[in-house]
Formats: sequence, structure tokens, C-alpha cells
Amino acid sequence: MGGTLVGAPATLGRGGVSNDEFPHYWDVMTANHSRLVALLSAVLVAAALRLVPHPPNFTPIGAMALFGGAYLGRRALAFAAPLGALLLSDLVLGFYHGMATVYFSVALIVMIGMVALSRVSPIRVGLAALASSVLFFVVTNFGMWVFSGFYPRSLAGLEACYVAAIPFFQNTVAGDLFYATLLFGGFKLLELMVPQLRGGQPQAA
Repeated sequence: MGGTLVGAPATLGRGGVSNDEFPHYWDVMTANHSRLVALLSAVLVAAALRLVPHPPNFTPIGAMALFGGAYLGRRALAFAAPLGALLLSDLVLGFYHGMATVYFSVALIVMIGMVALSRVSPIRVGLAALASSVLFFVVTNFGMWVFSGFYPRSLAGLEACYVAAIPFFQNTVAGDLFYATLLFGGFKLLELMVPQLRGGQPQAA
């Protein structure tokens, strides 16, 4: 035939990207990969901090779930990373009564991170951390009342369950606020130090 295609690039790089565009495309892909590795590493480190001696309920669980929901834009990964990291730490610490409600709470907190922290600011993170503390307290202690057999299946038993958990709630709030500051503040600082880790989501308010 002997003709040429009008408008076709003279050469193609990987995946059909022109050689002129390929360096930029490769830089973007590398930056995205580095950002994802940094985010997943932060989640794993947070989960590992559960293994360090700590006051009861002063853990990174809630903050880790918020962080995953806020920054891991791929929905499946946003749930899988914190839940998987939690499972790994539980394999070391040992399984316990009420695990199902803990994991259910973590999944709900991931959703709070997705919705409330689509734009990240200190106020939003603080409010989301407080909401996570309340959610975790309500759900896990409701599960304790339903499944443990420690309390009568009555309103009085439910009230007794929540009252008994109140002394631990302050540690839950303190832990969520502390680790949320550590995770979100630490990653923001890392983004400032390493521009390649900056991403489009979530946006700063």
C-alpha cells in the first residue's frame, strides 16, 4: 500500500505512549508507586505499634483506619490495608473475644475516613478521630453485651455494659487523637520533604 497514517506518532513507547510523552508518564507512575508504598508502610507501622506496651485502649487502630480511608483511594485497598495490618498484629498478640465487632468497627471507621477526610485539615482529622472513638465505643460494647454472656440481655444489662466501659473510653479518645496526629501530621511532613510523594487526593482544606 505504501501510504502512512496521518497523525500517527512516529514511535511508540510502552503501552502506546509516545516517546516524547513517556518520560513524564514514567515519572508519574513512579511517583504514584512510591506514594502507595509510603502509605502502606505507614499503616503497617501503625499496626506494629500495637505490639508496644501501652495503656488499655490507647492504640492506633482507629487512626490507622481513618488514614487508610482518607489516603488509599482504591476502595478495596482502603479496607484491605488496615484490616490486613490489624489481622497481622492480632496473629502476634493472639485472638480474643469480640474480634468480629472490632473488625466491623474498623471497616466503619475506614468509611468515615473516606467521607469526612476527602479534604484533610487539622480540624477535620480531630473531629473524625473523635467520631471514630465514639463509634468504636458504641459498636464494640454493644457486641460485648450481645455476644459475651457477661451481661443480662436487658436494657439494664446494656446500660451496665456501657457504664463498665466508660473508664476505657478516655484512653480510646486519647489514642485516636494521638495516633491521628502522628499519622496525618507525619505523612504531611513527609510530603513536604519528598515532593514525589504528593498526590491529588485528599486535598488540603
